[in-house]
Amino acid sequence: MSTETMQSARATHRSYQMSASKVREVLDLIRGQSVVKAMERLSLTDRGATEAVAKVLRSAAANASNLYGLPPEELFVSEAYANEGATLKRFRPRARGRAGRIRKRTSHIVIEVQRLPEQELRRLREKSRENAAGRRERRVRASRGERASDSSVTEVTRQEQEPTVNEAEPAVESSSAVVPEHQETYVQETKEVEAVIDGEEEKN
Repeated sequence: MSTETMQSARATHRSYQMSASKVREVLDLIRGQSVVKAMERLSLTDRGATEAVAKVLRSAAANASNLYGLPPEELFVSEAYANEGATLKRFRPRARGRAGRIRKRTSHIVIEVQRLPEQELRRLREKSRENAAGRRERRVRASRGERASDSSVTEVTRQEQEPTVNEAEPAVESSSAVVPEHQETYVQETKEVEAVIDGEEEKN
């Protein structure tokens, strides 16, 4: 027995209350796919048998992990099929004393997972390494961009604050220039008032 055949695990769900034809529509979506991708497809599939098939797939992956210590990332769905199970016969009353037959179909779901070939595993590892390096590079760029933006914001704030200080100085000069003029006007008016008062006193 080869190593690849030994590193395979199987899970079965017997007497599932759904026809085999309906279950096969879901199994066709995951056959030949990796376990991770198969679970993603099942999570996005709106079929009645999706939950049962996902449960069997998780059980098969757990069996492979317990037997051979294989993680789900290194497994793919090698076999997935559904056989017809027992048919439960029921009857419904019809007109004129007749009876209508009801057939409740069942099925047996079987999923087998195996370890991916070494070449495929090597390719996946290289791809994950590249993705990790890309994520690290994006994080570094983002952090550097944040630092650059912080320094630019600080510099812009400093430039915005400096003109306000410079603009305030001429205002002080203009106000200081206006003060003596008001003082002269006040002194002149005071002298005029005093002259008027003195004139009235001389008349008296």
